[in-house]
Amino acid sequence: MGSFTFATRRSALALAQSRAFVKSLLEAAPGHAIDELQVVTSGDRIQDRPLYEVGGKGLFVKEIEEALLEGRADFAVHSLKDLPAALPEGLVIACFPPREAPTDALVSKRWGSLDALPKGATLGTSSLRRAHQVKGLRPDLRIAPLRGNVDTRLKRVDDGDLDAILLAEAGLRRLGLGHRVTERLVPSRFIPAIGQGCLAIEARAGSPIADLLARVDDPLARRAVLCERAVQAAFGGDCKTPLGAFAARERSPDGDRIKLLGWASEEDGSRPRRAELDAAWPSSDEEAERLGRELAASLLRH
Repeated sequence: MGSFTFATRRSALALAQSRAFVKSLLEAAPGHAIDELQVVTSGDRIQDRPLYEVGGKGLFVKEIEEALLEGRADFAVHSLKDLPAALPEGLVIACFPPREAPTDALVSKRWGSLDALPKGATLGTSSLRRAHQVKGLRPDLRIAPLRGNVDTRLKRVDDGDLDAILLAEAGLRRLGLGHRVTERLVPSRFIPAIGQGCLAIEARAGSPIADLLARVDDPLARRAVLCERAVQAAFGGDCKTPLGAFAARERSPDGDRIKLLGWASEEDGSRPRRAELDAAWPSSDEEAERLGRELAASLLRH
């Protein structure tokens, strides 16, 4: 039996999802001792500007990865969508747990859907991907910046400061706030962030914790999100590029298939484009990544 330490951000959502994962890990491999290291990241400290203006989503993982590399933690629990496409040398994603809902969710106090919002209504989001997709569906809406933890964002709707906001459905569910979802924006209409709804468990390459983490790896989630992350890598993984991709397994009498959807635009929202790919379910991680690169090539050609 071993003793390990995991690193996590200090937000309520990060703690909830990290502790839930550790519980599932201990159920699969009882008898281990696992301690918690809370880390305040640059992304947590900077709350007055959109992420794409101050360095991107990597700001939520830099200090946590430093804790791994320095040996202060054995593994880290991240929201996969916060991880850049390229990891620091010496670190690997050792485990992808089962995926929670991948969809974006609209939350509104008065209006039941995105289509029902009145002309000129104000919608809060600091995601370029969300903002530009909304503009494609509802060009009349006003987009307002939205940062802070989930409770802070919900309060802006409850107080009437915003008519609606967009959040990841998975985050609401993990906090026990799934009832706040007004409308689920299905991927066929509104393509989510790469890896949205999935956790990534990061560790040092060759670490003894890797075998333990492999016990709770979900092959279905792994193949899907590796496909999506290959799209991200092909675009350079830059947070300033509005980009979404979603891969899902579909049952077929002739065998399982994968359907991959992608969306991208320029930083200012110009040249929005979509692409789709349908193929046999990938038989390996490498095949999943190849399919992701194929979809990315289609998006880049448009």
